[in-house]
Amino acid sequence: MTEFIIKKPHITEKATELNKIGKYVFIVESSATKNEIKKTLKKIYGVEAVKIRTVSGHPKQKRFKNARSVQTGYKKAIVTLKKGQKIDIE
Repeated sequence: MTEFIIKKPHITEKATELNKIGKYVFIVESSATKNEIKKTLKKIYGVEAVKIRTVSGHPKQKRFKNARSVQTGYKKAIVTLKKGQKIDIE
C-alpha cells in the first residue's frame, strides 16, 4: 500500500529548478500524510526527508463549447532532502 502513496514526480520548470537546491516535487494521494510520504520515500528511493510541505490543488470546472467537465484535483508534496542526498528523476 505504501508504494501507491506517491503517484509520480511532478516535472515542471519550477520543479527542476528546485531539484538543484535539494527539493523534489511529487504528486501524491490526496489522503497521504507527511509521515506516510516520508516513510515511502525512504522505502522506494532510500533517502531521508528533512522537511515535507504539501499543497492541495482543488478540482476546477472547465467548459468547452457546450460541454462541461471537471478537472480532477491533486495533492503535491515538496520534499527537502538531507544535505548530500539526491534522487535521479527522469
